[in-house]
Amino acid sequence: MSSGVWAFLALFLWAPAPGFVRESPATDAILVAQIGQASDSVLEARVRQVASELRCPVCQGESIQDSPAALAQEMKAIVREQLAAGRTPDEVKAYFVDKYGEWILLRPKARGWNVMVYLLPLLALLGGAVVIARATRRWSTTGTPTPAEPVHEETVDR
Repeated sequence: MSSGVWAFLALFLWAPAPGFVRESPATDAILVAQIGQASDSVLEARVRQVASELRCPVCQGESIQDSPAALAQEMKAIVREQLAAGRTPDEVKAYFVDKYGEWILLRPKARGWNVMVYLLPLLALLGGAVVIARATRRWSTTGTPTPAEPVHEETVDR
């Protein structure tokens, strides 16, 4: 809900207890401002969370949350508008994926060819461990001399 709706609900629902006297209309204004700030801070936290998962098209190594580029700021404003309109974070991310493609996500979903992004580093580590193990085994067997077989001298009776 927007902060205006929260403010209206707060004023409408806030009824003093019997015998309680409101001090002034300023108290109502402070209450409305606090509720508006609370809803804005919740919205901003959701915007930061979604914006930190989207890649900046200009910087490409940073999220739109961290990027100082003008395009990133415009994208962040679109995220804010869509979240304020009631869309879920997944719907907002799907909007940007439809517009820019899946590379816009900083952490793409592990399916299809994207699985390679997650598997290649693991395969490279395992392959490196196998190469090091074989090289170590080869060096250790060729580096130590093998004991010579004992020479048996046959005695010949003459």
